[in-house]
Amino acid sequence: MNDARSSTAPIDSSRAVALLEPLTELVIRAGAAILAINRAAMKVDGKLDGSPVTEADLASDAILADGLARLAPEIPALSEERCQSAEPRAIAAFFLIDPLDGTKEFVAGREEFTVNLALVSNGEPVMGIIGAPALGIIWRGVVGRGAERLSTSEASRSRPIRTRSMPPPGEPWVAAVSRSHADSRTESFIAARPGAIRIALGSALKFGRVAEGQADIYPRLAPTSEWDVAAGHALVTAAGGRITDTHGAPVRFVRGRPGFIVPEFIAWGDPSAAGAQ
Repeated sequence: MNDARSSTAPIDSSRAVALLEPLTELVIRAGAAILAINRAAMKVDGKLDGSPVTEADLASDAILADGLARLAPEIPALSEERCQSAEPRAIAAFFLIDPLDGTKEFVAGREEFTVNLALVSNGEPVMGIIGAPALGIIWRGVVGRGAERLSTSEASRSRPIRTRSMPPPGEPWVAAVSRSHADSRTESFIAARPGAIRIALGSALKFGRVAEGQADIYPRLAPTSEWDVAAGHALVTAAGGRITDTHGAPVRFVRGRPGFIVPEFIAWGDPSAAGAQ
């Protein structure tokens, strides 16, 4: 993150709306760069935390970094692939990026990977774009202005999406769960809803399914990174849902947090359900 360009003021929704179209095009371009990589021949390296990184991650990151510097040079950007150089200090507004969320899925040859781009203001994601290039889908939203889904082949056409109400008594919850990251706390949370139907998905696709009303909840009660969550946070919130911790408190995104870790979160399609955990 380049502190010389750091934004000293929060971003309002009008600025976020103005950026939505060009940033959507940027996410589509980054996704196309990922799809252009030959997975059978690409090099896979390991990061210090043991997670994989590929040339697809780096190609997407380069497109996003260049595009953001051109479109909004006054707003700094924090990317998973460049977080090592970021100093932990408070900034009013910044972009939060995961150039390829679901690298394990990508390496395994599956289609469940995404490009995540969020705009964070005063610790809250106000805009989120999630592109699923292999599926040809974009989900995007601006908090207070609504959310929508569109096809990457027809980016000019979109349809509004909205989360759904929690299931009535006696009907099962639909829970989006991670395909690659299981943990006992999350499983216990879901098990407390008898008969819950689990949909296993990779990457930020789970946020998209909650936002469009295909799932009721997406709990992740184990640590994950801010760039994995921020775009989905904005998307689900814009679609009418809510993101909390297990105590019902909001999840905030603060650059000073050690390791850029989100300890836990639950994405609720129905915000009223968060108070009835």
